[in-house]
Amino acid sequence: MLAWLSASLWIVGATFALLAAVGTLRMPDLLTRMQATSKASTLGLACLLLGTAIDLAESGSVARAASIAAFVMLTTPVATHAVARAAALTDVPRWDGTVLDERSDDAHARSASVLERPGDAEPGESSLGGVR
Repeated sequence: MLAWLSASLWIVGATFALLAAVGTLRMPDLLTRMQATSKASTLGLACLLLGTAIDLAESGSVARAASIAAFVMLTTPVATHAVARAAALTDVPRWDGTVLDERSDDAHARSASVLERPGDAEPGESSLGGVR
């Protein structure tokens, strides 16, 4: 019974990994590619590790698989957010079909001012772009 469960989890994990690869190839721009890749690969790896932990059923292997899964689930969203923010700040071209851009020109100008050094602010302005 446990062999079937672990094999099923491996198949589901491999399917998610395949979907991540297909999403990387099929999506039109950086942000949609990152969305497809980060979600599918994280779920795929979690299923693969869970299947492996069930199959091995040793405390050391289960702890190792759980720690790897926790590390990936904690770091992937942070890394994806950092790359997406860098892409938004450097004006990476978006797909023409993008309907909603929450980072309008005003938001872009405000966040770009955060990147300035504190000494770059004019007298009477804070380094975050607003007037004191």
